[in-house]
Amino acid sequence: MLRILLINDTPKKVGRLKAALIEAGFDVIDESGLIIDLPARVHAVRPDVILIDTESPGRDVLEQVVLITRDLPRPIVMFTDEHDPGVMRQAIKSGVSAYIVEGIHAQRLQPILDVAMARFESDQDLRAQLQARDQQLAERKRIETAKGLLMKMKSCTEDEAYTLMRRQAMSRQQKLVHVAEQIIAMSELLG
Repeated sequence: MLRILLINDTPKKVGRLKAALIEAGFDVIDESGLIIDLPARVHAVRPDVILIDTESPGRDVLEQVVLITRDLPRPIVMFTDEHDPGVMRQAIKSGVSAYIVEGIHAQRLQPILDVAMARFESDQDLRAQLQARDQQLAERKRIETAKGLLMKMKSCTEDEAYTLMRRQAMSRQQKLVHVAEQIIAMSELLG
């Protein structure tokens, strides 16, 4: 069963979402108004999903969503009365997995949460792939830098420098990037 943190940021219709969640059989582990340190609350209760009920998501709400998305990624579903496409885009950029306008019906909650979870997982996969590619690129740059330093120090060609680095990596059972880092560190030490 999904553990749900419910954030109620609307003065009217209080409890409409909680009642629908309970009717649909979900476990609302915590409910509160929009609090200043939402990431701390998420860290404390460790929900599977965060639901935000708001008339119109303001800057403060979206900033809290950004902090959660960055530090404690979770699927976030926003129920709102705001139809503005610009606000919707801002909410999705902030990290909202599903933006639901008008109407909370118990029978719709499960499909909405399923879509939000799937979208969140897809976004997390893309972020992981992007992070891995960024790391590969950074490692490649360090290897190229080390190759250039070896070429100067040893007066050798690019292929010869690369071969020297590979041999060193293989003999020490290290990754090529570690050998590159050692070469760069030694070059910086020697000036």
